[in-house]
Formats: sequence, structure tokens, C-alpha cells
Amino acid sequence: MDRLQFEFTMIASNDGKSNVLAITSITTEEGKCYVLPDDLKPVIHHTCIVKMSTFSKIKNSIKKRHQSRKIWIKLNEDQKKTYTDEEGNMQFLDQYLEEISIIQPKDKDSNLQNILEKLIETTTNKENQHNLRHVSEKFIIEKFTSKNCNALQWIENFEKECDRFSITKDETKIEILRLFLEKSCLDWYSSMAIKLTVTSEWKEWKNNFLETFKNQGWDMVSYAFSFKYKEGLLIDYAIKKERLILDINKSVDSKTIIDLIATGLPGFILNKLNRDELNNTTDLFNQLRKYEGMMYKKNSPMVRSATFLHRNKINEKKPCKTCESLDKGIRYHPEELCWFKKNKNESERGTKARTVNNNSIIEVDINTNKKNE
Repeated sequence: MDRLQFEFTMIASNDGKSNVLAITSITTEEGKCYVLPDDLKPVIHHTCIVKMSTFSKIKNSIKKRHQSRKIWIKLNEDQKKTYTDEEGNMQFLDQYLEEISIIQPKDKDSNLQNILEKLIETTTNKENQHNLRHVSEKFIIEKFTSKNCNALQWIENFEKECDRFSITKDETKIEILRLFLEKSCLDWYSSMAIKLTVTSEWKEWKNNFLETFKNQGWDMVSYAFSFKYKEGLLIDYAIKKERLILDINKSVDSKTIIDLIATGLPGFILNKLNRDELNNTTDLFNQLRKYEGMMYKKNSPMVRSATFLHRNKINEKKPCKTCESLDKGIRYHPEELCWFKKNKNESERGTKARTVNNNSIIEVDINTNKKNE
């Protein structure tokens, strides 16, 4: 036995206020471990160890309480006699040391390997289950409602996002689909979960989704194509119309999208755009930003207020003069539609007719008298 393994540990002193470097155990090359009594643990008692050149390294390696190092130290014949007797029994200062059982390195490695295998298995199971809500937050798609005009395009985008995050299992796709449905679509999902269950094939769910929500009417198409600028920023209008068109058909070419957006702009803005210079929607957006100031002036609060006052002044109701002249009170209606004026006109026409008729009778009588004479 040429060497022993000493376990150096920084322990608390008797008063507990300071730290003391101690030798807590000694292990032989055969793997037998011995512990020292508490009163013999401080290194101050192990003068042969303290005198060694390696001891300074040991002190520098252990500075905090409860830190420890196991160091193999080669002993000469005199040093061996300090820790072993002639028969090979472990001793120190006329006391035999107590042997304790320890786990062999192989057993320790085996237990550690078992722990690691269980940890890896648990971690793998968690990864397979996916943290669906965390992944869904990274999806670059909006939630689907029954008002969405293109179910096919939406479900294709959903599948692309699943591929981007390596979600390939049908069950996981079905589970994460629920997080992107709203309102009545959630009721559809609940019904499907009862009929097909979440363990069925993704293809079945996808086909049923398209059959249920596919829009075959023309309302959304008509709305998107006829959408026009009304108020606000030009760029907001342009971006919204582009989105409406792409929701219907994402394969529409850029030139067609530009034409459809431009036709919904105010005429005086449209006339300022050079169609040949617009190669994509970005070019159109940049041009529209130049004319936002013109729309601001037109839609400014002062201009709208002046226009409103002008229209009110034109459309201001005035009292009917006919009603005033006939002492019928103050009435607000167009004078040409006044009921009293119509009756007055009819009355005047009747009086004139009677006057004419009476005059005609008098003239006939006069002429008749002249002939008789």
C-alpha cells in the first residue's frame, strides 16, 4: 500500500464562527473507506500531510465551507506508519479508524446512468407532446372565423406553419388547430372531436374543414373588388384592399392588384399616378404616401366644418311667405308646395272665369238689342 486517498473538507469550527480544513475520510487502493473521529479531523493534527508540498495546492482548492476534494497521496515508510500498523489496519494517533461501506464506482455510474436515462425519457416525452400554446404564439397566421373568405388558403398556410416548426404528427396538428379557431368554429371543432376524435387522421379533419367553411358565393369577391377609399389615410386603404384581394386569391399578380387598388382611389389622386412606374404594391404605397398631405387638407376638421356650414346654409329652411301673408302662422315648407297657395290660385282662376263669362253674356245682350232695332 503505497498511497491513500484523503478527503479534505472545509468544516465549521467548534464555535461555528470560523472554517477549519479537515480530513474527513481515508480510502485505500482496495476501495475500503475509513472515517476519522471528529476531534482528529482538523489537518492541524496531520503534521506529515501539512508538511507535504501538495498541501498548499489543497488549501488553495478549498476555500468555502462544505467544499471538498479527494486527493491521492503517495506515502513513504514513516508516513505509512502514521496511518497503518504492521498488520495493515488503519489507525491514527493510537486509534483504529472505523470502516464504512461505500458504493463502488461501477455501481455509482450505473445508478447515474439510470437517472440520466429516466430524465432523457421524461424530456423526450415532453418534447413529443409539444408545448402547443408556446408554439402557437410563433405561428404567423390569424385565427380562423366563419367570416374568413378563403378556407382553403387559410388551411394551407396553417400546414406550412406546422411544417416550419416540425409538427408532423396528425394528432398534434389536430390539437393545435383548436388554438386558431374562434366563435362558431370552436363548436365545429368540438363536434368533430366527438365524431372523429383527435386521434384520427389529419386528412379527414382537413377535408371536413373545407367542406364546412369553403365559401362558394360571390359576396366576398364583390366586396373586395368594389372596396373604395372613403376617408382616413390612403396607405391604410391600399393595404386593406390588397389584403382583401389576397384573401380571395393569393396567386393574383402584382399588376392586377395595383390596378384594383388604384381604381378605388379618389379621381384627383389617381390622375397623379404613373401606371408604368408601378411595378409592385410597394411602389404604389410609396407614391400614395406623397399625397397623404392633400387628403389631410381635404379631410381636415376646418374644411369639413366649413363644408358642413355651407351645406346647412344652402339647405336652411325658410318660412313660407304665402302662409305669412294669409295669416296661417309660420310654416317651414317650400313655397311652391304650399297648400294655401294652390287653393288661392285655383280660387283666382275660378273668379276670372266667371268674370269673363259674365262679360260675354252682357256683350251678347247688347248685340242682340242692336239687331232688333
